[in-house]
Amino acid sequence: MPTLQEQFGEIDIYLFDQLLKGRITPGMRILDTGCGSGRNLVYLLREGYDVCAADLDTQAVESVRALARMLAPALPESNFRVEAVERMSFDDASADVVISNTVLHFARDDAHFESMLRGSWRVLKPGGLFFCRLGSTIGMESQVTAIQGRRYRSPDGSERYLVDEALLDSMAGSLAAELADPLKTTVVQNQRSMTTWVLRKSPL
Repeated sequence: MPTLQEQFGEIDIYLFDQLLKGRITPGMRILDTGCGSGRNLVYLLREGYDVCAADLDTQAVESVRALARMLAPALPESNFRVEAVERMSFDDASADVVISNTVLHFARDDAHFESMLRGSWRVLKPGGLFFCRLGSTIGMESQVTAIQGRRYRSPDGSERYLVDEALLDSMAGSLAAELADPLKTTVVQNQRSMTTWVLRKSPL
């Protein structure tokens, strides 16, 4: 019997919440954009989901391939690709769920943010779920230091592209998307702010 750590890995607690709500179910195709070493994929691989992933870091993708060989050997290695989020080669409308966990705040500027977002959105099926966690200024407006445009320095020393509620609302409108959950923001002891943004793509 696997331990909880073995079963779920280091899954983001807010992604785990989507599992508990029944929004991510067996048989779905899951695409993790900017997957890193696959911290959010352990449970999904174990349970037989059709998992795909992309990351610019070759070593990260190799780590995910190794994880898949161990937990889901039937999945082809071509499901795991060394690609930029904004230029992924996965087919349009091919994923039931797209995960974008701590990725979009690495955007260089507004244009890069939008291209990363739309690149992720393109592969999502109509009616699909977009799960995103990203840095924001929400709750820390007076504690972040503007650098240029939407790039800020947070008290923890990180320099990132930070969103606010108005931008997320505007982007959801431009995507013709609906909020699946209200925005949820966690302020980490006056060091940084992380917002969970969960959207549903409009059905055809």
